[in-house]
Amino acid sequence: MTLTAHDERLIKALAVAIVERPRATLKELAEAAGVSKATLHRFCGTRDNLVEMLQSHGETVLKQVIDTCDLQRSEPLDALRRLIGEHLTHRELLAFLMFQYSPDFLSPDADGSRWQSYIDALDAFFLRGQQNGVFRIDITAAVFTELFITLIYGMVDAERRGRAASSGSASVLEQMFLHGAASPAGAV
Repeated sequence: MTLTAHDERLIKALAVAIVERPRATLKELAEAAGVSKATLHRFCGTRDNLVEMLQSHGETVLKQVIDTCDLQRSEPLDALRRLIGEHLTHRELLAFLMFQYSPDFLSPDADGSRWQSYIDALDAFFLRGQQNGVFRIDITAAVFTELFITLIYGMVDAERRGRAASSGSASVLEQMFLHGAASPAGAV
């Protein structure tokens, strides 16, 4: 699905509206996104269609993030920085995807296969970083992927709830991912 800049802004506004008001009617979502109910109805038809549209757009965006970061050829630390930045560029959509998460969200039996290429790309990136001596080898690439996703989505949620400032998120995420929570003086 190719979106215009206007559609992209509307998608972001609707993603935020659904997260902030999960039980809102289509009319209430339209108001929260700054459009009329008729405009929203023309855009998506039904609330179920809107949710599917947002999920499909999320899938497309995550694929674009992976492609933009060139994870298989870029130097791993540069790629990690870009990966963090690209994810944070799409905060609204990440918040929506997190809101849609359920225990079977990634299960291939429950439509989770749509996210598998994203997971596989991250796994391959972290494995390559391990093979290049950039990332530690005592943690599996799959666990690195899980930790990375948890940190990114957790930071987006913390920003949304006012517990973290968006201005320093990229730096905080990079430092936590690469160096953990130990202070430099307290490092072992």
